[in-house]
Amino acid sequence: MRKNEYAIVDIETTGGNASGSRITEICIIIHDGIKVIDRWETLVNPQKEIPLPIFALTGINNGMVAGAPIFDDIAEKVLELLEGRIFVAHNVNFDHSFVKHELEHAGLKWTTRKLCTVRAARKVRPGLPSYSLGNLCRTLDIPLTRAHRAGGDADATAILLSRLLLWDEAGEIAKMIKRNSHDQNLPPNLPQSEFEQLPEKPGVYYFYNQVGKVVYVGKAKNIKKRVAQHFSGHKITSQRQNFMRDIHSISHEICGTEFMALLLECCEIRKLWPLHNRALKKFEPKFGLYHYQARSGYKYLGIGKLAKGQTCVEHFFSLHQGVNLLLSLAGEFGIDHRFCHYGTLDAGEFIIKKDTADLPDVKQHNAKVEEALDYLADSRLSFGIVDKGRSGEEHSCIWVENGHFYGMGYMPSDVGITEAIELKDYVTPYHSNRYIMQLITGYAEKYPGRVLRAEVPVEE
Repeated sequence: MRKNEYAIVDIETTGGNASGSRITEICIIIHDGIKVIDRWETLVNPQKEIPLPIFALTGINNGMVAGAPIFDDIAEKVLELLEGRIFVAHNVNFDHSFVKHELEHAGLKWTTRKLCTVRAARKVRPGLPSYSLGNLCRTLDIPLTRAHRAGGDADATAILLSRLLLWDEAGEIAKMIKRNSHDQNLPPNLPQSEFEQLPEKPGVYYFYNQVGKVVYVGKAKNIKKRVAQHFSGHKITSQRQNFMRDIHSISHEICGTEFMALLLECCEIRKLWPLHNRALKKFEPKFGLYHYQARSGYKYLGIGKLAKGQTCVEHFFSLHQGVNLLLSLAGEFGIDHRFCHYGTLDAGEFIIKKDTADLPDVKQHNAKVEEALDYLADSRLSFGIVDKGRSGEEHSCIWVENGHFYGMGYMPSDVGITEAIELKDYVTPYHSNRYIMQLITGYAEKYPGRVLRAEVPVEE
């Protein structure tokens, strides 16, 4: 290892992620901690078309790189310049991901310590209006010629590094480049202080973009550990790079248990609909059980697609779930299948069967339908779940009313509960959905000792 030597790197590429794009230009500047001691720059043939938006940004076109070496031809030279030196770049994880991917593609193994000049500038010169390279150069009076070209940006980054090393009286950069430092894994725009203050407790965490909008909500048994896992991966997809680039701030809310955190996460995603949350968005019911009375006087039951503002008896995530329930109800209560529809009609739309032979008595038939609907209503229980709180002075509590999630919250541990419905006074109301109720029902079945059931039905 060459002590205190830095390889300052800037690249231009055909796109925004290393897995699907290639390098078109690279510049490597060697810095000994005081001054520049070597410099190397070349165009690179990416072996693919350069998109017009990239050409408009960099000025590099297909003709310019046609006679340039492909990366495999310069891989040994790149490795020679990088080996044993600290890899430096403005938003280091972007450049590092491309170079590492290209070297691996050429069959070369390489590991290094990294230094991000965005993060270093935030630590050494806090409070500046912007930490983009162009704005830093304007604020700090650093010459920047040939912006968005590898050589021009690398030259400016080298001057920036020289000044940061000179100004760094607190030794922040030395801390950042230690091998056990997690600093370089953090998103470039996220202050390390916000990560460090995260608790190692169950709860929910929120990632915010530059304008303070929530772009991701997550839950964890250990908030700090889970957040760190987001930043420690080595994926090089555009989705991950956009995700990391979007994170400018973090907040959190401690919960009593991981299950409370899971419920809060579900509610917050449904309310905020963050850009980068994808997994839970698919857990939205798409079908419903409907009932209506035709002009003939007969009552019908049917499974149909949900529509906004349409009320239904039950919600389902799949047509299969709805059909199974309707089949079960028809069999148990003896409902004529001609008055049940098992298709995928739009909400509220049903087909009257043309087969009218031997129809049942209207009153008897309708009584069976009402009996089935009453059975569904009676099966919607009211109960509470009491569990660990955020401290020894409280318990967490969840309240389900008539089969629907009503809310959750915390109550003092010295409060005596005589009836389950008293828990309702300590919860914050949230919107219910079928997925949340599936979670709660499963949890109640797994931990029956934590459940308090209402003795009588709760009035709406």
